[in-house]
Amino acid sequence: MPTAAPLDLVATIHGRRALVTGGSVGIGRNCVESLLAHGATVAFTYNRHVEEARSLAAAHPGRASCHFLDLRDPKSIVACFDEFQRRWGQLDVLVNNAAVGTATVAQYEPDPLRKDRALFEINSMGSFGVAQSGLRLMKSQAAGGPPRKLINISSVGGLQVFPSMRLADNMSKAAIVYMTKQLAAELVHEPIDVFGVCPGATDTEMFRSSTLKGMNEKEQRRFYSRLPKGRLIRPEEVAEVVVFLASGYSTVMHGAVLDLSMGLGVHPGLLTGAP
Repeated sequence: MPTAAPLDLVATIHGRRALVTGGSVGIGRNCVESLLAHGATVAFTYNRHVEEARSLAAAHPGRASCHFLDLRDPKSIVACFDEFQRRWGQLDVLVNNAAVGTATVAQYEPDPLRKDRALFEINSMGSFGVAQSGLRLMKSQAAGGPPRKLINISSVGGLQVFPSMRLADNMSKAAIVYMTKQLAAELVHEPIDVFGVCPGATDTEMFRSSTLKGMNEKEQRRFYSRLPKGRLIRPEEVAEVVVFLASGYSTVMHGAVLDLSMGLGVHPGLLTGAP
């Protein structure tokens, strides 16, 4: 009986050119580092985390670059992709990751009356603009070769209802899920694979600011005890799935929206208190 060969992700990623939005911290940074470790050339964007971005790019000369991006400004999105094309040429993998959460949106919009609007401007319209610009670049490239990859990062809050969480936050993430499905349907005969990734409670600045900040030690222990597996998801765990989707093995999953919540998506009552 023939035995299956082990998966060789490096062989299908090495030499590919990727762009990761929001790549200086959190899940995005782990995606950048993991793609680099698998042999890709990676450009990534930043907004507020300038020093982190420059330090990461400097650590990989000739293989990484950082670019400013303001998701609320369509001209900034276009300029970012123009910079990418001039620097690296072909776009093989786009990780559409940059977003804000319930608390971190205040870093970009201090007016309390405009925070909900800003969540949609950044998470929904910003991600839409990135996807459109990325697809235009991918479609303009020469035919042939392995499929290109569009990987949209959303949230488990875009898949399930969490009444205790900010409505505009989860609505803006749900728009990314819908966008993923529609684009996958439109591109089903194109050499571009489209995926959605919906992490649960992940150990990032965004999650800690929106959920854990303000809890005392006892409240945090109780919160952790209610999470699936009793812990936060590590950003590198999400990045590992993203790297698989960026590889040559994921085409059969075109259109998939993956719940990376360790079970929270099928049991939201763990946090909401519902049965």
